[in-house]
Amino acid sequence: MDPKKLKLIRTASEKAEGKTGKELGNIMMALIVNAKKQGISFTTDEFSCILCLLKEGKTKKEQAEIDHMIDFARSVMKKNML
Repeated sequence: MDPKKLKLIRTASEKAEGKTGKELGNIMMALIVNAKKQGISFTTDEFSCILCLLKEGKTKKEQAEIDHMIDFARSVMKKNML
């Protein structure tokens, strides 16, 4: 994996420690925005892996909050691309 991607993922992972639901969604969004600013994109598989890491050890409710935040962010990003 690209070292720049790994650095972004490590940073997000460090920020995610001890965070819950919406906070994790916000961290994921920051990861996406920072990657985009650097011209980096994640494959679907990489993105899924990152989400799994962020959800690890979280309650079902917290995992659902993360999913909701990511779905919202995706819809906003699609609208901005049009």
